[in-house]
Amino acid sequence: MKFKNLHKQEQPLLLGNVWDVPSTKLAEKLHFQALGTSSSAIASLLEYKDGEEMKFSELEYMVNRIALNTTLPLSVDLESGYSLQPKEIANHIKRLVDIGVVGINIEDSRVAHERILLDADEFSKILAEVNSILLEENVDVFMNVRTDTFLLNHPNVIDETKKRIRLYEGAGAHGIFIPGIEKVTDIKEMVTCTRLPINVMSMPNLPDFETLTTLGVKRMSTGNFLFTKMYDQLENSTKELLKQKSFKSIFTC
Repeated sequence: MKFKNLHKQEQPLLLGNVWDVPSTKLAEKLHFQALGTSSSAIASLLEYKDGEEMKFSELEYMVNRIALNTTLPLSVDLESGYSLQPKEIANHIKRLVDIGVVGINIEDSRVAHERILLDADEFSKILAEVNSILLEENVDVFMNVRTDTFLLNHPNVIDETKKRIRLYEGAGAHGIFIPGIEKVTDIKEMVTCTRLPINVMSMPNLPDFETLTTLGVKRMSTGNFLFTKMYDQLENSTKELLKQKSFKSIFTC
């Protein structure tokens, strides 16, 4: 699979995070090698909170529009699968693959009133069953498993993350995504504890691309941060327009 091979390059795979057709076209124009949807950005577009508040069918519709407008490999943020039942999760993945998706992110946390980590052993069993179903039906998809230990400030974050990586690797994960990780020492420890490619997300204190390459990181993404910044800039531009009582600011740098 071409997408899987992109995780074996010397330089980390930098995903173009997208949420609609215009952002997809822009990522293609800027020569990204592959795309990854941001569930948080798509949810925001539809006036939902992140954490599976929107329906899977709504996500599927948005992904379909993106897939129809790109030739690049496309990975989809499936949150925690839109179910805790392996058959339902596998069915969601198959529906995405049918519209051209080659990879998915699936995370080990869920949102009720707040985001909480799922039990690692139970989640790894779900992953193993999902993988078994997909293998039986010859569904080829890159499963990037996201662990939210750093994102949720787990008190024993290093040991807990290593434990989850081992479990998810054993359950058939093809990659590990650790959003929230920033320190060089932490990244190095995670990279060296697994044979799977490690994916990190943009953070204020994340090392630069050269350092991440040296550390052995194989995949990088921006999450929803560019989406948020885009709307911050829209707000600032609109404020300037209202302040000047003129449209000229729209057409100047």
